[in-house]
Amino acid sequence: MTAKKGAAAIAWWRHVVIRWWSCKCKCQWKLKLLLFLSVALTLYALFTFHSRHSPPDISFSSSSPSRHRLLRLQFDGVPKIAFLFLARRNLPLDFLWDSFFENADVANFSIYVHSAPGFVFNESTSRSTFFRDRQLKNSIQVGWGESSMIQAERLLFDAALEDPANQRFILLSDSCVPLYNFSFIYNYVMASPRSFVDSFLDKKENRYNSKMSPVIPKEKWRKGSQWIALVRSHAEVIVDDEVILSAFKKFCKRRPPVDAKKGKLNIKLQKQHNCIPDEHYVQTLLAMSDLEGELERRTLTYTVWNQSATKMEHKGWHPFTFNFANAGPKQIKEIKDINHVYYETEFRTEWCRSNSALVPCFLFARKFSQGAAMRLLSDGVVGHADTSEV
Repeated sequence: MTAKKGAAAIAWWRHVVIRWWSCKCKCQWKLKLLLFLSVALTLYALFTFHSRHSPPDISFSSSSPSRHRLLRLQFDGVPKIAFLFLARRNLPLDFLWDSFFENADVANFSIYVHSAPGFVFNESTSRSTFFRDRQLKNSIQVGWGESSMIQAERLLFDAALEDPANQRFILLSDSCVPLYNFSFIYNYVMASPRSFVDSFLDKKENRYNSKMSPVIPKEKWRKGSQWIALVRSHAEVIVDDEVILSAFKKFCKRRPPVDAKKGKLNIKLQKQHNCIPDEHYVQTLLAMSDLEGELERRTLTYTVWNQSATKMEHKGWHPFTFNFANAGPKQIKEIKDINHVYYETEFRTEWCRSNSALVPCFLFARKFSQGAAMRLLSDGVVGHADTSEV
């Protein structure tokens, strides 16, 4: 019932009462009944109008922001790092991670794996007990360069947020390796109250789609590595978002390969699909949320990018793969010695800090083959850290 209809109903009942009164009806009980009905209808109309214009009651659910914040506020104990693995299927470097976690206190970490739907980590699919039964039950099929990638990331964060002890969240690929032992990485990450998110202005590749405006203004558009390490409140922002995600699903898509058969149509297709979501979503969302002041704007995961020609595209950027021969002590030390990152589009040098202290920039690296991971294990990279490197 609208306010207009409610007022009309009230006026009609008043008219009826006046007519009864003007007839000087001597039946007092009828007059009392009419007055009672008039008051009751008035109250009903007002109640209906108020209920229709009041905000709806929002109940708690597993993905409710209120629930996640409540779990955070209720936590009082040993904080954990949630290691979130985004895998195609299995984890080929599980033997190296097994050694890494073996030297850790189980109270200090938790593990979550997003794999292909239906894939189960058990004795036959994983050499490490740490990964068995750690796969998400609600995983989705992921396509490279599609929004399904960021949806899978959100599923990992959502699952990890259910444990209030998880206070830091590190996203890793199935080809990532740790460069230090667990205690070194734990102390490094926990010492900082900030998230580590590689984020910078995207001025060269022109991946921004003007159709995103005004939901996503161009000045808030950011780019960076998808391999991030978040504090709990920032993980909540990612899981709770629906507005920016919807814009990415609609306008931020994978650029299709150039097809000679399509001729001029290629130009139109290239303009329509001009974005790699996993390199922009988290960075843009946090910028839109005015949280960049709470970030170390760099990634903790080292990647070497090589430009190469492919059959699918004229040119494409692909990560360099480390193998047994080029994953020796010299190469690993060179990575560990990096203490700053330069961002050309912003003329910004990001000196690597954790809680204001200068530290090595990278705790992890990718992409590593099984042979390279075996060499790291034999060289004791995941063993005792050299405190002089801190």
